[in-house]
Amino acid sequence: MGWLDEQVAVLTGGGSGLGRALVDTLLEEGARVVVLEYSPDKCRALEAECDPGRVAVVQGDAGTYASNREAVDLAVARWGRLDTFIANAGLWDFSRSLDDMTPEELDRGFDELYRLNVKGPLLAAKAALEALRASNGSFIMTLSNAALYPGGGGSLYISSKHAGAGLVKQLAYELAPNVRVNGVAPAGMVSDLRGPASMGLADTSVSGLDMATMVAKKSALQRCPEAVDYTGAYVLLASRKYGITTSGSILDVANGKGLIGRVVDDLLA
Repeated sequence: MGWLDEQVAVLTGGGSGLGRALVDTLLEEGARVVVLEYSPDKCRALEAECDPGRVAVVQGDAGTYASNREAVDLAVARWGRLDTFIANAGLWDFSRSLDDMTPEELDRGFDELYRLNVKGPLLAAKAALEALRASNGSFIMTLSNAALYPGGGGSLYISSKHAGAGLVKQLAYELAPNVRVNGVAPAGMVSDLRGPASMGLADTSVSGLDMATMVAKKSALQRCPEAVDYTGAYVLLASRKYGITTSGSILDVANGKGLIGRVVDDLLA
């Protein structure tokens, strides 16, 4: 018996990294999953690797209402319901500072990054609202330690994730009592996370950085988690048994980054 037996989930950005780990964990816990993924290559890989009886894939743009609605409609058409929507797709600014951006990069980068990191989840919530109300389901946003603390990115990324934290709280307020809304704030990990094309970062991947050293150095636990290490928080929040009292919360699973002594050490290092 899994924590999510008979549940149906929609997940954006499920083709690699944390999203791909979430697909596997959701399946292990008994759910059926519709994945909304932008990359055609990652869509093909998902279709080749996953049981088509339990995983369906939509190639589309998580920053649009139409693609989010297509994923929701597929879940309802194929399996009759939607229990959880996980808005996971996002972009990172690779810690680009204000000094390092031209005015044009700042202008265009803001629009592109906020479109996926903030507007995308809001459009997803709108697309999923009717189905989630029908099931008394839940909506979960992937945030970041950057939603809670400075230093996990540049001004564009940090502000977008703080906006996401506000969105979690406001949607939880608006959609109660029928839909629970929560966020998960992981630290970094080795993944294929990319940046805005308008800032010249579309082909730059986190996988090219020494994330293991960077994340371990900036956390109290002094290790770099694997993507799968973060997935339990989503299962808890999606669970109708163990997450039933939780709404408007952001689970800080950022490897102990928020411990005061460690943060001070980082600032002084």
